[in-house]
Amino acid sequence: MTPSTQPAALPEHSYGGNGAPVVNNPAQVNNNVNLAPGRPEDGLAELHATVGRIAANVEKVIVGKPDVVRVALVTLLAEGHLLVEDVPGVGKTSLAKALARSIDCTVSRIQFTPDLLPSDITGVSIYNRQDNDFEFRPGPVFANIVVGDEINRASPKTQSALLECMEEHQVTVDGQTYPLGAPFMVIATQNPIEMEGTYALPEAQRDRFTARVSIGYPDPAAELAMVDEHAGHDPMADLRPVSDAEQVLRLVQVVRRVHLSPEIRRYAVELVGATRRLAELRLGASPRSTLQLVRSARAQAALAGRDFVVPDDIHAVAVPVLAHRLVLTAEAQAARRSSADLVRNLLQRVPVPQAALDPTGQFLHNINPNNHR
Repeated sequence: MTPSTQPAALPEHSYGGNGAPVVNNPAQVNNNVNLAPGRPEDGLAELHATVGRIAANVEKVIVGKPDVVRVALVTLLAEGHLLVEDVPGVGKTSLAKALARSIDCTVSRIQFTPDLLPSDITGVSIYNRQDNDFEFRPGPVFANIVVGDEINRASPKTQSALLECMEEHQVTVDGQTYPLGAPFMVIATQNPIEMEGTYALPEAQRDRFTARVSIGYPDPAAELAMVDEHAGHDPMADLRPVSDAEQVLRLVQVVRRVHLSPEIRRYAVELVGATRRLAELRLGASPRSTLQLVRSARAQAALAGRDFVVPDDIHAVAVPVLAHRLVLTAEAQAARRSSADLVRNLLQRVPVPQAALDPTGQFLHNINPNNHR
């Protein structure tokens, strides 16, 4: 059984919601107010306004790809990392740069090349003759948003420099641990592994990316609009920050307070567990992916204007969150099966929680579980 409704969207955008979020006192919600901990809907108005501005900024550069922008914003709010995989020239780096420029925070860019060393990313201890001691020089990973361009052109040894950073938000050099700032997000781009001069990302590296998206070629209308607007002018040059790191942290707190019912938790665990029993896979999704799935579902629910998660939210993020973590068998690869198709099939087969369904099978979106805790 599948849910009967489609993922909702923000009111001001093509992926917007069914209506404005509920706010007790709208006058108290603005971009300059630190929201006190409380009910999640108290911050949904700020979330909608802020994410709407960021989306509009990014869509000035990435034309005709609202679903890709939505996944990027979900990943940001879920405190995750984004992997953008596609052929050259479709806007992978532009997406990463546009999102980074839309937030007033520290940003660094790393161009991954075969001769790049791990210390070029994390930093290195240099001997200071004046102090007669070693001092640490931070690398480009010490930023709120790190853009890794063509990450799979570096060797696996260099790629592994990001493992500790992405999972633990810290860097260890010469036995000394240095914490990274918050928020911290890695947006990496990579070319398909069939491209010349690329190295496949190790499974442990892929598993640390919350979501993977492929931008794809634009449709003719979007490509024509891009030619009209971008041929004589670079829209990236006009992008200005529309939010800052402090505000993003407030929105992350709003997402953390989105309610996750026991039924939805079990549904997420059953969905991820089903990947480990598929004959077409050598490696199913990890427990880390379960955590990333529910965090992303919370962010998706917040974008839809709700302070609770429904099965539709799981369905909306399942493919970008789970597909890149699955390893196909040789037989499945020969049969040209894709991990994304396998996840979609599981969404059709794994039973949806029935607790909040009415007799007609419609999910009761108007029920707020926060009122029944």
